[in-house]
Amino acid sequence: MIKEQRREILRKKKRKRNILIILLLIGVLVGIGVLLITQVYTVKKVHVVGNELYTDEQIEEIVLSDEYSWSTLYVYGKYRFLRAEKLPFVDSLEVSIALSKPHELTVEVYEKGILGYLYISSIDQNAYFDKDGFVVETSQEVIRDVPKIEGLTCDSVVLYEKLPLADDIALKNLLSLTQLLQKYEISAKEIRYEEISGTMTVYSDHITIIVGNADHLAQKILRLQYILPQLKGKNGTLHLENWTSETTDIIFDPKKSKNSK
Repeated sequence: MIKEQRREILRKKKRKRNILIILLLIGVLVGIGVLLITQVYTVKKVHVVGNELYTDEQIEEIVLSDEYSWSTLYVYGKYRFLRAEKLPFVDSLEVSIALSKPHELTVEVYEKGILGYLYISSIDQNAYFDKDGFVVETSQEVIRDVPKIEGLTCDSVVLYEKLPLADDIALKNLLSLTQLLQKYEISAKEIRYEEISGTMTVYSDHITIIVGNADHLAQKILRLQYILPQLKGKNGTLHLENWTSETTDIIFDPKKSKNSK
């Protein structure tokens, strides 16, 4: 009986000792974790890639926007597992940490592929559309290097739905033109479409480019990328509307200065 009581006492002592050891180990692990978070996984540098519409500084300010953003682990977890703040013109932000550089964050920005925009008077906003003609954003903001489309009638739009234009051919031609301009890195401030004739005119810096209708459109814009550098610093109108594979003349009509006679 006495032996059994002694064994029970020893078992209890051993159990308490094991519990103390486990608690001590947990405490050590928690301490190491706190040390890692506060001393190792602190934000010292942010790399931003994939951004065009937003600057690096703007993206960094957005990502490090709350009181716990001093920790790289916290920022990573926030954008990996939680619903982060939605940004205009941005599909998503992906945040990553390299194991070899725990003080640094890499933020990859996936922007919406915007080709152009129309102003919609009924909502007093601009409707930005993508390569398929779907409205990806509405905003009063005007994005640099995104051409404004003039000459089309569009009373209302629905976000993430196709532009409700009565003339499907007009939309098709405009999408082809804007994609070609983007492909050849030709900047355009404005594109005007004449609904009756189908004529398209591109306003690029000080040059007005009369593209004409969609006939031979790809060949016209291909030639345009070689012509525009030659017209740098000049004002005037470039005529592409009559270009064909047989009639290859392209005429530049310089704008006369006020002092010219």
